[in-house]
Amino acid sequence: MKQKVLVLFLAVITLGLTSCNSNDDETGIVIDGIDLSQDVDCCSAEEALQVYRFIQTVKIIPELSTEVDGKYEVWAYTKTGTLHKGYNDLYFVVTKKKTGNYVKFFDIKNITPLMNMVKMNMWHSTPVGGSVEVFDTTRPAVKHGWVSLLMNTSEAGSWQFSYDLEVLGSKGGVQNKVINVEALPEGQDWLKSFKVGDETFYLSLVNPTDFKTGTNTIQAYISKKNTPATTPYALAAEKFTIEIDPRMPDMGNHTSPDNTPLTKQKDGSYSGNINLTMTGLWRIHLTVKDSKGNFVAGGDDLKDGFSSLYWDVTL
Repeated sequence: MKQKVLVLFLAVITLGLTSCNSNDDETGIVIDGIDLSQDVDCCSAEEALQVYRFIQTVKIIPELSTEVDGKYEVWAYTKTGTLHKGYNDLYFVVTKKKTGNYVKFFDIKNITPLMNMVKMNMWHSTPVGGSVEVFDTTRPAVKHGWVSLLMNTSEAGSWQFSYDLEVLGSKGGVQNKVINVEALPEGQDWLKSFKVGDETFYLSLVNPTDFKTGTNTIQAYISKKNTPATTPYALAAEKFTIEIDPRMPDMGNHTSPDNTPLTKQKDGSYSGNINLTMTGLWRIHLTVKDSKGNFVAGGDDLKDGFSSLYWDVTL
């Protein structure tokens, strides 16, 4: 029902939009009894429309959505409305219960997924992105973060999820909510680990379902296992280079030209180029070098002439 009210509200916004490039343009606009020029906590008409359009491209995760102080609704989204092993984008939107307006001043902190390994009688966390930030400037009411989940839910273990939220002085969030983490389909494997001395690092491949035939930007994150293991694994401070060698194991292990290594970017991610010349299973063999150019993973552990450290992606 709440979503239907929001749709109606935004339909009225759409009809009322003529020129909405600044807050000054909207002075005096009254929509369904709501004066946007006075609701300074919320989006302008144009911003609200952009948020609405964005959330049509994602789906709600009910387990991670909540209410705060009877005044605000907190909505959590992923692309599919589910969580899976490996990298997952998370999006958060807050609305005022009284009006349905999107609120752009809120903070999401302390995202903490925890897995209970039943047979081993232990708990561990997983790689989690840094701070949850505004998704982009046209949608200031959408916040974005990510998690990379080490395992899917199974008889071996189950997941709980927590985060803290503050919105306009009210505090809330989700605590120890049981979530289901799906396994990836056969032919997909987007999360791998390697060790440097006694330290464990995780390589999370970002959204390979967006890959198409031809040249693609390939993005990943490197996170370091924390001590204690129940603390979310932050991005590694160390600087690495990830060299890639994509092969098609079902097609005689042929490769492709014009691939470039993934190097560290200002935002902490790693980015390079990969050329996928046809559809099918691609095994992206990885070798990792430290800041001095020394091989630290994949370089001296070859299987049939290829690194045994790899991601699998099926187009």
